[in-house]
Amino acid sequence: MRILSVLILMLVLGTSAKAQTTPQTPGRIPPYKKTEGWPPLDLLMPDSSRFTKADLKKQATLVMYFSPDCDHCIHQMEDMNKRITDFNKYQVVMVTHQPMLELVEFIHKYKLGGKENFKVGKDDKFQLPGFYAIKSLPFFAVYNKEGKIVATHESNTSVDTLLKSLGK
Repeated sequence: MRILSVLILMLVLGTSAKAQTTPQTPGRIPPYKKTEGWPPLDLLMPDSSRFTKADLKKQATLVMYFSPDCDHCIHQMEDMNKRITDFNKYQVVMVTHQPMLELVEFIHKYKLGGKENFKVGKDDKFQLPGFYAIKSLPFFAVYNKEGKIVATHESNTSVDTLLKSLGK
């Protein structure tokens, strides 16, 4: 009986260890590297409308996945806010999965509601973390005006680096 219990325990531990390491398998290519064009955006906006990839303008675009309560994301937004006019000629799509109330507070705090080139919404279908294989926040994906990805950045990234990726 004891041997059977040990065997079952080894089988369970081996299976759970394998399940945890599968996403980290070397050679696994994230979907964004296999997909042409814009990301699969389908965001719930604060006014209950939807913002999809069909709504994207044909211009250089920065997609930022963040969390309104993440310290790194808050510092990133503070840095970006100091140079907010440098982003005027680009489309900036900010995405979170956090509750809408937190998102609305974030929009108000950084006065993003009146900025036409900023779209801030909720990934209520939780599509982008898997699409980009996001490991840390904030996460950035930069697209050229043709919708081709030109760069990704994980964690805090200087405004100069983001603007350079956008083509400034």
